[in-house]
Amino acid sequence: MSIGSVFAPDGPLSRRLRGYQPRPQQQEMAERIAATIDSRGVLVCEAGTGTGKTFAYLVPALLSGARVILSTGTRHLQDQLYRKDLPLILEALDLPLRHALLKGRSNYLCPHRLDLAVRDQGGRDRQLEHELATVRAWAARTASGDIAECEGVGEGSRIWPRVTSTTENCLGQKCPRFED
Repeated sequence: MSIGSVFAPDGPLSRRLRGYQPRPQQQEMAERIAATIDSRGVLVCEAGTGTGKTFAYLVPALLSGARVILSTGTRHLQDQLYRKDLPLILEALDLPLRHALLKGRSNYLCPHRLDLAVRDQGGRDRQLEHELATVRAWAARTASGDIAECEGVGEGSRIWPRVTSTTENCLGQKCPRFED
């Protein structure tokens, strides 16, 4: 399957996505990315809003058969890519590829640090208290602890550094909640 056929007016993306319109800039970007992957080169691309950058880099990456790491600027974009765009393209191209979402430890709730935050709340900041209450309620029902799942608390909230861990503040096996 060629890049051109994927982005063609009668190609798999057009058949899968209602209202899909081929964009010459998107196809050109995808072809340059494919050539760069093939040559094991380096490429820097810049494209405006609406160009279709996500599909332009996902399609050649997936078609290459190579092991690829995609890094995004925000957790929101990462989740959109993993939960929406990637499954859509894999289905459209009928590619049964394995994929995984990797996040650093600061993206997960630390039960011990949550306990400390609850114990140390001093009633000085109502917004922080409200967010802490939201996190506590969510913590009681989450299976994964992935903070992206916690609705009602923004990605940039000041509560997250208080209830997540880093390599510097994690107690490891000495943590009272290690077995949790």
